[in-house]
Amino acid sequence: MRTLIATAFVSLDGVVEAPGGEPDYRNSGWTMNSVEFDPAAYELKGTEQAEASAMLLGRISYQAFSPVWPSMTEEFPHYNVMPKYVLSTTLAEKDLVDNWGETTILRSVSDVARLRAGEGGPISIHGSATLVRSLQEHQLIDRYNLLVFPVLLGAGKRLFSQESIDAQKLTLVDSQTYSNGIQKNVFDVLR
Repeated sequence: MRTLIATAFVSLDGVVEAPGGEPDYRNSGWTMNSVEFDPAAYELKGTEQAEASAMLLGRISYQAFSPVWPSMTEEFPHYNVMPKYVLSTTLAEKDLVDNWGETTILRSVSDVARLRAGEGGPISIHGSATLVRSLQEHQLIDRYNLLVFPVLLGAGKRLFSQESIDAQKLTLVDSQTYSNGIQKNVFDVLR
C-alpha cells in the first residue's frame, strides 16, 4: 500500500487559500508577506520532493501548477518528472499539458483508493484543499506535512473538513519551530 501525504502551507486558523498570490483573495500572498524568509523553514519541501514517487492534485491545483511548475527546473526537478494523478470529473485528456511528465486523470475517490492500495512509494498531494478534505472524509490520508504560519486570516478555504466525521487520531512524528515563527508539524494518521 502507498502512503498519501497531504502537504500544505496553513495559517494558524486553518486557511490554505491563496498562498502564492491569487488576485481575488483579500489576503493574497500571505505566505510571503506574513513572515521573514527563513530557508530552514522550507527544507520540508525538499524532503517531500525526494521521498515522493508521484503527485496527486485536484483539477484546480493542476490547472494552476501545470503552466508554471514545468519551467521551474531548479525548484522542482523531481516533481517535474514524476507521474502525476489528477482527480477530476470534468478535465479531459486534451486539457493536460504535454511538458510535465506522465499524467493520469482519476474520476472518483474510489480511483484514488485503488491507487493508494497499489504498489509504489508515497504520493504527495499539493494544494488541492477540496481534494484533501474529501480524502480526509473517506479516511484515505495517511500523513499531514504542515507548515503552520503564525497568522490568522479568518475567512478562506480551509484545509480540514467541516463535515461531521468519525474522529481521526494523529500522532506527531516530527516538529520544529523556525526563527520566523513557522512551525513544521508532521502527523501520521493512526489506524
